[in-house]
Amino acid sequence: MDLWFSEFHTKNVKLSIKVDKQLYSGKSDFQRIDVFQSEEFGRFLTLDGYMMLTEKDEFIYHEMIVHVPMAVNPDIKNVLVIGAGDGGVVRELTRYSTVENIDMVEIDEQVIEVCKEYLPKTACAFDDKRVHIFIQDGLKFIRKCENKYDLIIVDSTDPFGPGEGLFTKEFYGNCYKALNETGIMVNQHESPFYHDDAVAMQRAHKRIVESFPISKVYQAHIPTYPSGHWLFGFASKKFHPVRDMDEARWNSLGIATKYYNSELHRGAFALPNYVEDLLEHVEEEC
Repeated sequence: MDLWFSEFHTKNVKLSIKVDKQLYSGKSDFQRIDVFQSEEFGRFLTLDGYMMLTEKDEFIYHEMIVHVPMAVNPDIKNVLVIGAGDGGVVRELTRYSTVENIDMVEIDEQVIEVCKEYLPKTACAFDDKRVHIFIQDGLKFIRKCENKYDLIIVDSTDPFGPGEGLFTKEFYGNCYKALNETGIMVNQHESPFYHDDAVAMQRAHKRIVESFPISKVYQAHIPTYPSGHWLFGFASKKFHPVRDMDEARWNSLGIATKYYNSELHRGAFALPNYVEDLLEHVEEEC
């Protein structure tokens, strides 16, 4: 009998991946954690039955959430990462010798331990001496920070369950306060395609626009996420993500990437009309 993992993207649409075997299944204090092995996507991680990453396409998400802000401000030295227990964001950040400190706040320590054991290609940089891991609620952690970070990366789960508090107006306001005068915040911004996802995206965008003077959205195509069309938010106190990109300096670093490049950086901010309409609708309300 074939074993398949299935995730409903809507009540009428689901993604199914044929599974060779289940490598891990456990329940933490916050969520169910599963790791599967598949022929098509390699190993993949799910939380409460929702796809978090696969070995085959995780590089797209992690490169786009890290290298976009790093190319805009190559002088970033002090970074806060919220969520990201799989380690992919930390892995990409540690490729920059100029980054001096990475504080990572993850609410569920068990996710980190499971990824270290079963997803070592992603969770390969936790031992870097610049990385400091805090096991606590990101919403509570950020409340105590002020004028501290050059960059905050919010690599949260979807806006329900353990990740719900990371989509509130209070949280984004606290991120603004925690950033220094040139600070940038980047977050996963959900998908614009299916109705419920689009509503969650609009809600997050409205709250970010209310908190930051510069708030832009960019996109990537990630096969295993709902609709394959995924958005990221770029919010800043000073830097515009396209006009202020330091293309020559980033290219001079010689960082080998599989998805991101400086040409794609500019193009990622050119959004389809239907997405622009969704964003403009909530921006007009602010």
